[in-house]
Amino acid sequence: MKYDILLIGGNGFVGRVLAAQLQAEGYSVLLPTSHLAGGRELRMLPKVHLEDADVHEFDELQALCSRIKPNGAVINLVGVLHDKPAMPYGEVFKAAHVDLPKNIITAMQMHGLKRYLHMSALGADSNGPSMYQRSKGDGEAAVKESHLDWTIFRPSVIFGAQDQFINLFSKLTKLLPVMPLAHSDAQFQPVSVDDVATVFTKALKMPGTIHQSYDLVGPTVYTMKEIVEFAARKADTKCVIIPAPAFVGYIQALAFEFLPIPTLMSRDNIASMQLPNILPINGQDALTEVFGMSRRTLEGMK
Repeated sequence: MKYDILLIGGNGFVGRVLAAQLQAEGYSVLLPTSHLAGGRELRMLPKVHLEDADVHEFDELQALCSRIKPNGAVINLVGVLHDKPAMPYGEVFKAAHVDLPKNIITAMQMHGLKRYLHMSALGADSNGPSMYQRSKGDGEAAVKESHLDWTIFRPSVIFGAQDQFINLFSKLTKLLPVMPLAHSDAQFQPVSVDDVATVFTKALKMPGTIHQSYDLVGPTVYTMKEIVEFAARKADTKCVIIPAPAFVGYIQALAFEFLPIPTLMSRDNIASMQLPNILPINGQDALTEVFGMSRRTLEGMK
């Protein structure tokens, strides 16, 4: 069977929402994953087929592309948040944000596929202050150098019912009566996962989005302190947030990196906060100006 969409990274937070939206629009979706057991809700979608595959293996990736219709599309949502320090970035970031897009481009060209939608990140920059930003920037550069019909999306922090940002702080505020918070004035412009999924779906039917990059942001700019305070209200806790010096955040992040649990915060995350994660001055608000959408608010989060 040939599919309309190859959805890479579709078993994640954004991917599960996007897969449901694509099916609702009538698309058939091939969704590779190395974690079939974690795709329970996706298996309930009749037009979404989960395939046990490792997209970091080129032979498997090109075999997946061979099963997409000639006028179909490939969507890449893959992103990782943590890696070991290295210059310009570590092997984990390189594999996910640079090598994978390059391999997708090659595999698509081998099978005559043209339409490619790429998830990047607001602040992606090959010369940025963090490894994450630099690797995302190099990934964007590879996409722009291809001869594909590409569209790049650059969201700020994405929020939603199952996100790993607001929910993380909600859990922490339940555990801690007082939370020292470094970089409490760092700025973000959170965008809804539903809005992000919708622009991917809309772009498939909008030829004018080809060879364009779009920043995706919500309607409101928040400081880190305001976001954590929102998370505390969402969790119905009384945690007191105390702004702390930057060196405290560095020490906290360093400790998290060496704890025998999934990393909650890394030194690279701290480096990313050196720049505001908001719509640039004179930047285009793509959600409203290009896609004609009314942006969902953080306060309306369910």
